[in-house]
Amino acid sequence: MVTAGKLFITGERTPLEEIAQKLKDYKAEVALEDADLTLLTQVSELELKGRRLEGMLSRDVPIRLNKRGTVEISYRTFQTPFVFEIRDGNVFLLVVEKKNIANAIANMLSMIVYLGIGNILEAEIPPEVLEGYHKANSEATKVVFFDSVNIPNINKLSLYGPSLSNTTLYSQYLQHGKLWYVVVTSKKYGYVVGVTRDSVVTIFNRISTQDFIDFCFDEIVGLIIQGLGGRF
Repeated sequence: MVTAGKLFITGERTPLEEIAQKLKDYKAEVALEDADLTLLTQVSELELKGRRLEGMLSRDVPIRLNKRGTVEISYRTFQTPFVFEIRDGNVFLLVVEKKNIANAIANMLSMIVYLGIGNILEAEIPPEVLEGYHKANSEATKVVFFDSVNIPNINKLSLYGPSLSNTTLYSQYLQHGKLWYVVVTSKKYGYVVGVTRDSVVTIFNRISTQDFIDFCFDEIVGLIIQGLGGRF
């Protein structure tokens, strides 16, 4: 089973206690005009442990059900774990969800905590740092993608296979583009993991959500901090 998530960084170094206070007991209800339904979004299971604040965001999403030719509107509740953690003086957020939904939830949390969108930001891994991560795990690299390609009519380049960094094509592609996405086997954890420059993390092994969270903050946040000029 694949587990995916995305890391973000806050624009302000807000204490976790303050973030927890603003998220505590958060609940928002929206009535659907076309149905006798009220959709609920709420934060629960908040737990502050040292430099880490964990929680769960539950949100009702309307769905249409076809019942013998009659369409009924109902809803489905989705639950998404999220974690704020302080590293190197910065506050990072991990949303355990696919990229587009993670982006939406990050904006939602920004609205709750900071009363506006734009205070929870993209956490970028510079291409040279991602290249270093790839080289550190080069023997187990399986996939690399390049973007910002300077060849006309070519937007992205990709390579598949073991020991990619030792190939001539890899060196040539580096001259024409920047690393955007790598799939490697982590030497430390043994996980098969995909990482993009905008800090989308995908683990292709069957692991628990807690193990995914610990991996992201232990191995991937350090790459972001390198890009910030800090030391993990």
